[in-house]
Amino acid sequence: MDNKALVNLVAAAAAGALAGALVQRWSSPRIQCINVEKGAPKPIGPYCSAVRVGNLLYCSGQVALDPATGEFQGGSVKSQTQRVMANVKAVLEGSGSSMDRVVKATVFLQDMGDFAAVNEIYAAAFGNHRPARSAVEVAKLPKGALVEVEVIASVA
Repeated sequence: MDNKALVNLVAAAAAGALAGALVQRWSSPRIQCINVEKGAPKPIGPYCSAVRVGNLLYCSGQVALDPATGEFQGGSVKSQTQRVMANVKAVLEGSGSSMDRVVKATVFLQDMGDFAAVNEIYAAAFGNHRPARSAVEVAKLPKGALVEVEVIASVA
């Protein structure tokens, strides 16, 4: 192979590698709807338990629904928060992630006065992991819930 042919071959390979990198960088990632079948309640509306885009997982908000019956478990804000965090964990694990891969959580409270009680259970659910978080008081939550939590997590 002469020098000119070798230069053309190298240039073509470099152009191909650059084109592949550009396509990978700017192409639309695949969007995957995930409905977790085990340990998490089925969605109560026209939405997915979670949506995966690339290596990020966007989990729908969870309220205190019993995964086995789909019925709302009322009670105190503490008991609701325990069920909510168990549901969040089940959605994450059923979608290929985990609590320690959560990068952002949003907590919706019916009453900001419940913040300390919710925070105690929330902290225990995450252990030593501390994702970014927002907590907001809202006028009303689905099913008359006192707390709802949604998360964004990475997926390996």
